[in-house]
Amino acid sequence: MRPRGGATTVNNTATDATDAADAPDVTEASDPTDATAEKAAPDEPDVTDTPGAPDDVDVSRRRWPRVLGALLAVALIATGGALYVEGRQLRDTPATANLALTDAAATTRVTGDVSSALGKIFSYGPGATAATRAAAKEVLAGKALQQYAALFGQVERQSADQKLTLTTEVVRAGVTRLTGSSAHLLVFLDQVYERRGRAPTTASAQLTVVAELREGRWWIVEIGST
Repeated sequence: MRPRGGATTVNNTATDATDAADAPDVTEASDPTDATAEKAAPDEPDVTDTPGAPDDVDVSRRRWPRVLGALLAVALIATGGALYVEGRQLRDTPATANLALTDAAATTRVTGDVSSALGKIFSYGPGATAATRAAAKEVLAGKALQQYAALFGQVERQSADQKLTLTTEVVRAGVTRLTGSSAHLLVFLDQVYERRGRAPTTASAQLTVVAELREGRWWIVEIGST
């Protein structure tokens, strides 16, 4: 018969074996330190793929001044072109082309020349028609001279038969349009008719006159009544 102590030893050995079989395999378990590290370290973004990276910011900052400069240049060119066109239109308008509104000296000169010429060609006496005809050739040209020559023949006969004297005075003359070589005028006249043995008769007349600057002198080229 074996002693009881041996049985106890066998039982303890069997129990240790069973416990060893039930114990988990430590080598296959995940490392708790690694898990903690993974939780503590979040996913880091990829700096190279981020659109807001410092390099992109620097490029954008350098690009904006050039873009703004180009836009300002285009705006200035467009504004300058518009101002040029507008200024050209203002210079080419009929109002600014009319020297009667801007050149007082030229306006005064043509008014004086035309007024003096009309006073000469529309003033005559029974024995002075030849002088009047000669004066007309010095101040009239073109259509005005042709018309005057055709009518003055009748005036000479009437003046001789009726002893008629005509005195003409320009009371007002205005330049409606003036350029460097032509002028349009509206002229107001007072005329005094005298016949032998009768009281003088006064009449008023209005004429439209076109004059042209030729060789430094103003010549009347058209005369019309209003």
